[in-house]
Amino acid sequence: MKRIVSILILALALTTTLTAQNNGRTKFATDMYQAKHEMIIQEVGLTQTQQKQFMPLYEQMEREIYQVNRNARALAAEVEKKKNPSDRDYEAAASALSNTRVQEGEIEAKYFEKFSKILSKRQLFLLKMAEAKFTRQMLSKKKGKK
Repeated sequence: MKRIVSILILALALTTTLTAQNNGRTKFATDMYQAKHEMIIQEVGLTQTQQKQFMPLYEQMEREIYQVNRNARALAAEVEKKKNPSDRDYEAAASALSNTRVQEGEIEAKYFEKFSKILSKRQLFLLKMAEAKFTRQMLSKKKGKK
């Protein structure tokens, strides 16, 4: 269970880091963002036409997910900064953090419908596999650095 939570946290951190605005990005984040997109293009086998249609939508989805996570983290940070947070404060922050996965799922479902107009059924499957592969690679690199 701890491993699953760690993977989810890392995936959330990667998504958050990778979708930060360019002027606030570190070189590492920019490189990671580019590497993820290159992997998706290659693993899914996107044609030039598909790339032009798909990648802007994919980036938009990532920005929406980033914003959901950013809002939840901001609320949690506010609670942490308070000298004496109330139970209501804790509940609001915990709820916001817990609901990020639900909101991410809703966002992904919305974009899955849009992606299905551009990608084949096989490519939709390969997209999910590429995202998982990217996350696994990042986890193994992180694990190797410890």
